[in-house]
Amino acid sequence: MSLFAIADTHLSFSTDKPMDIFGGWQDYVERLEKNWRALVTEDDTVVIAGDISWAMGIEAAYEDFRFLNSLPGNKLIFKGNHDYWWSTMRKMETFLSVNGFDTIKIMHNNAVSVGDYTVCGSRGWFFDAEEDPDNKILLREAGRIRRSIEEAEKLGGEPVVFLHYPPLTQNMVCNEIFSVLKEKQIKRCYYGHLHGPSANNAFIGEKEGIKFDIISGDYLKFCPKLI
Repeated sequence: MSLFAIADTHLSFSTDKPMDIFGGWQDYVERLEKNWRALVTEDDTVVIAGDISWAMGIEAAYEDFRFLNSLPGNKLIFKGNHDYWWSTMRKMETFLSVNGFDTIKIMHNNAVSVGDYTVCGSRGWFFDAEEDPDNKILLREAGRIRRSIEEAEKLGGEPVVFLHYPPLTQNMVCNEIFSVLKEKQIKRCYYGHLHGPSANNAFIGEKEGIKFDIISGDYLKFCPKLI
């Protein structure tokens, strides 16, 4: 039973939003499926840390979720900045249940045990937020990350934090989120969101006892990363 992770699948089976026009994204769905099936077994779990689908509503995301559900293993889904289909937990869980998407679980203020690890986290937010509305969202996200980690602590195992937005880059730190990770003595944190040249500014390595790594789909060449 292994734990894998990837972010930014940007599926668009029902939406005219081709990612193939961007460098490094050619045939990305086929590459993702091929790599996934080569690595992941039915007993494994894959975290998808945001930007799952371009669909604008939960029902419009049907084909994207059908594709994910058909892949081996269990999937733990976090929200990204482009997940406009995201709704209330009740609506999302009902959608998954009614359509028989039984290998997919929504991650929101909760945690899930996977072997010796406990998956937790949230979307995160811009680390350079300055406007008042952004600050409110940032503080809310920091609170959600804290609650998710606390749920992980109740379950036991090593809490591993997954975010969509990076909590830091090579030259900036989101103090509101980093302070929660440090206070909770998190050892590992993974994030997505950064693509193409912007991934060159990703912080990969250890800072104050926490190891960080980037799991954006194109950065991983659409190959789920073994955690």
